[in-house]
Amino acid sequence: MTAKEIQKRNQKSEQLKVLQSEDGQYFVESGEGKILYNVTLDDKGDSCTCGDFAKNVKKDPNFKCKHILAVYNAIPQKQVEGACFLEKHEPKLDERFISNIKGKDFVLYAGVLDLATQRGLLKLEVELIQFPSKENGNEAICRAVAEGKSGDVFSDIGDANPSNCASMIAKHLIRMSSTRAKARCLRDMCNIGICTVEELADFDEVIGTPDGKKAPKTQPKATGKSTQKAPKKKTTEKATQTKQPDAKESLDKKPETEPKEQPDQTGQPKMSEAQKRAIFNLSRRRGISVDEIESMVEESYGVELANLTTKDASSFIRNLQQAA
Repeated sequence: MTAKEIQKRNQKSEQLKVLQSEDGQYFVESGEGKILYNVTLDDKGDSCTCGDFAKNVKKDPNFKCKHILAVYNAIPQKQVEGACFLEKHEPKLDERFISNIKGKDFVLYAGVLDLATQRGLLKLEVELIQFPSKENGNEAICRAVAEGKSGDVFSDIGDANPSNCASMIAKHLIRMSSTRAKARCLRDMCNIGICTVEELADFDEVIGTPDGKKAPKTQPKATGKSTQKAPKKKTTEKATQTKQPDAKESLDKKPETEPKEQPDQTGQPKMSEAQKRAIFNLSRRRGISVDEIESMVEESYGVELANLTTKDASSFIRNLQQAA
């Protein structure tokens, strides 16, 4: 090797980064910074794992590649940095996509798709198996097929009809059927056992009432003899007098049986405080402002947010949860 070549090699070695592990091994980055070469300094002879060293050391046992020279230059100048082993990234479901409702965990479809992408999702296709029509109850059915980088193939179906979708989604049955099929397919691929929000048909059992039970269709009626129908037969004056205290007693108990929420003009009770908090919590998670929420309520139900009934509030909460 000529003196000019040696000088050029030394200049290149000065630009390389040298690292040292805890066990005393040296590692030198390539010029592009994409590869680390292991350099060994030994009394028996220095060595490097680069191709340049392996090629030239056969001709010259004392050959020094630029990586070995980089270690020589870095040690006296104390330019050797500590090396650490980087942990391999493991695919993980982002907790931001997990929603806990009344003690039950649900995952958004976006979270399942994100995890599948981390795991090497290569292809995701959807096929419409059944078009919604009056003959089949307006039910759409789709099949989804997912393929990963390892060659594994997963398939599942999803259905959607007006009875298992929110009112806002009922006009988009094919889209919801497709989303549900993809969600089920990707859950199998990612080994996720919890259900996605988009697969749920009804949220009343989870968030319909503060105690988690389904909201009753009719309001409980006040008990007492005063609510009973008057007997057809004529009653004596004595019998009439005995009924008056019962009527008074039933009137005293009536406020206890009435719902706490004030009814609106249609006689339906207004939404509870728990439902109101649920609406605002969901709006914050979705990034929807209070003004937008009020506009959505007025557009969908024709009333202000504060005047929503219990039934409409439950429906609106379902719409916010099921919105993709």
